[in-house]
Amino acid sequence: MTDRETLKQQLKQLIVVECDKDIEPDSIADDAILIGGELELDSLDALQISMAVKNRYGVSIEGGPTARRVLQSVNTLADTILAADHD
Repeated sequence: MTDRETLKQQLKQLIVVECDKDIEPDSIADDAILIGGELELDSLDALQISMAVKNRYGVSIEGGPTARRVLQSVNTLADTILAADHD
């Protein structure tokens, strides 16, 4: 079980790598909007993040409204992964 702060740092790194962004992971705010926000991530990036999360954490992110809610920010993504650990 990973603590929430460590998980958020790991997710920021994952986002930078999977979405091929030339930024420091620490520059991503925990509550920054991921898809369509300042990072300019799109649906392809959302798919990349979803696949990486499934491979690394074993958590599936379904498409549509669920994915938009889960991928809203690093906080919501971390909360989803942590909640899945308790299932």
